[in-house]
Amino acid sequence: MTRLVHISDLHFGRDREELLDPLVRFINDLAPDMVLISGDLTQRARHSQFEAARAFIDRLEPQVLAVPGNHDTPLENLFIRLATPWRRWKRHITRVLEPRAENDEVSVVGLNTADPRAWQRGRLRGSSLRRVSRYLRQAEEGGRVGVVMMHHPPEHDEGVEKTPMKHAERGLEQLNELGADLVLSGHLHLWRAAPHTVHGGILLVQAGTGLSTRMRGQPNDLNVLDISRDRIVVHRHAAREGESEFRPLSSHCFERRGGVWQAASAAAQ
Repeated sequence: MTRLVHISDLHFGRDREELLDPLVRFINDLAPDMVLISGDLTQRARHSQFEAARAFIDRLEPQVLAVPGNHDTPLENLFIRLATPWRRWKRHITRVLEPRAENDEVSVVGLNTADPRAWQRGRLRGSSLRRVSRYLRQAEEGGRVGVVMMHHPPEHDEGVEKTPMKHAERGLEQLNELGADLVLSGHLHLWRAAPHTVHGGILLVQAGTGLSTRMRGQPNDLNVLDISRDRIVVHRHAAREGESEFRPLSSHCFERRGGVWQAASAAAQ
């Protein structure tokens, strides 16, 4: 079994400082195989905010993979945003915008869905899918679970007002064909875990916001995922309002049957 911690939307610059030490302590005490951060490490992509994000990552003991979010490109300087949107990310976080890592059980790949030409709406690029196609196919052939991390969710629940990601449906179809099993995302500050409504061979898991003060009616949270080939358990941990520790909130078990992810029965959980 492989254990991943999935956090998102830290928004340094508009973060709950009292949760920073508890979050670091929670992750290090858990000792997962990897920590995946699905974008929006900063609030306004300022150098000081990236420095705070870098300091947070440096305190984490497990391997960390991160992808940019829409807040990680400069909003206040249009020229920089369009000409060199990733310069600050590369300077402070990593020069790799679409990281990869694997062990004997999982292959993880990041996709950069942030679009400097659109403030909030994301874009699933064909060039990104082509870059990861061989990697995901090798994961499938090797019997590893293919995990894809991106900032923007490829599917929205009803009632979500934000514009869906461009080319999401077509991109998700391609990811399904390439053998992706699990897609992790953030952006909406809303938690979710469910198989995709059309491509049931892909399980979609969203994290809310790990540290931001913009909680949108939900607590600050993170996901702990226990992954084996045909079984994924998503443990949601949260720090409710007024609390300063991340505590278990719920667990959701999914099993793959006939190539399709399904929620397991209560007895199986």
